[in-house]
Amino acid sequence: MTFSQHVAVITSDEQALIVASDLADDFKRDSALRDRERRLPHPELEAFSRSGLWGISVPKAYGGAGVSNVTLAKVIALISQADGSLGQIPQNHFYALEVLRVNGSEAQKQRLYAEVLAGQRFGNALAELGTKTAHDRITQLRRDGKGYRINGRKFYATGAIYAQRIPTSVVDENGVQQLAFVPRDSKGLTVIDDWTGFGQRTTGSGSVVFEDVHVAAEDIVPFQSAFERPTPVGPLAQILHAAIDTGIARAAYEDALYFVRNKTRPWIDATSDIATEDPHTLKSFGQLSIRLHAAEALLERAGEFLDRAQADTQADTVAAASIAVAEARAISTEISLAAGSTLFELAGSQATLAEHGLDRHWRNARVHTLHDPVRWKYHAVGNFYLNDEKPPLRGTI
Repeated sequence: MTFSQHVAVITSDEQALIVASDLADDFKRDSALRDRERRLPHPELEAFSRSGLWGISVPKAYGGAGVSNVTLAKVIALISQADGSLGQIPQNHFYALEVLRVNGSEAQKQRLYAEVLAGQRFGNALAELGTKTAHDRITQLRRDGKGYRINGRKFYATGAIYAQRIPTSVVDENGVQQLAFVPRDSKGLTVIDDWTGFGQRTTGSGSVVFEDVHVAAEDIVPFQSAFERPTPVGPLAQILHAAIDTGIARAAYEDALYFVRNKTRPWIDATSDIATEDPHTLKSFGQLSIRLHAAEALLERAGEFLDRAQADTQADTVAAASIAVAEARAISTEISLAAGSTLFELAGSQATLAEHGLDRHWRNARVHTLHDPVRWKYHAVGNFYLNDEKPPLRGTI
């Protein structure tokens, strides 16, 4: 198993944000080219890993920075603004680390956190095609001597192609879901680059096939129990998705500003010779600005609620965090789609030329926001405030 070399160890929230901002500047440079050519970002991910950012959620007690969820969300938003795919790739890495924090044994935490701080990336093999619902799992975990064997097939395995370990949801002989932290180089494990989504094109979100794959008992972490009691695992997963969409929205908005300022011509009926003085354009930018700032504020607020739920985990704090995150998810979905689409209305036909690559923002937002339906966010939020009904305990609401 290989690790990234010369990995930095980030020690504070402030350092994490500075490093993320610097990396984002580098990642933005060729983001349109990577999208257009579906060039998988192997060198960028190595830089990402060496920066130490993949270890920032490791608790201080285990040598990490233990950054706040406000900071974690900002880091993901910054990277997603530069490149939506790069921002999504570590999402399930941080999700797996939260499952480990909540349900892992002390020995598992010591060992797996150390691997992350040394530069190891975790992917994921959670979702499956062809099951009754999107949350059903049939990949099997069966005991074999002192260890286990895994058989099954996964899809939407974001990050697996780039990972050294692939946390995999499996169903044991008692019908209980576990999370197996499977080494990427395990015999019988095949990662297939068959992701053909029209957005988030370089996430590598394809298939993972397990054919009698051995996994050690010490690499199995309880999974289902994280949703049988109040834990922050669900809202942690969701705030990262909200951060990705918020970053994509900010990228589309900034590109719209640049294009209208520098390239767009005013419409024939406008009273000004300058596109930036068109009253309809001003109104549209005003609407986008307000919604984007609201999304960014709700994302920060959601991080604060999640920090409280991690510090004092009980039914009420987890429910409040889940609702705050659902609010951020709802508005980030809408502004990412609106910014990606309105960009062309404001910038004009010139903006649709392939060399600009501006269509990637809407495509990335459209594909990523399908992760779970925004209509159910509004249902959960309304039910919470009107009927005092807590949201369900799972990874999505």
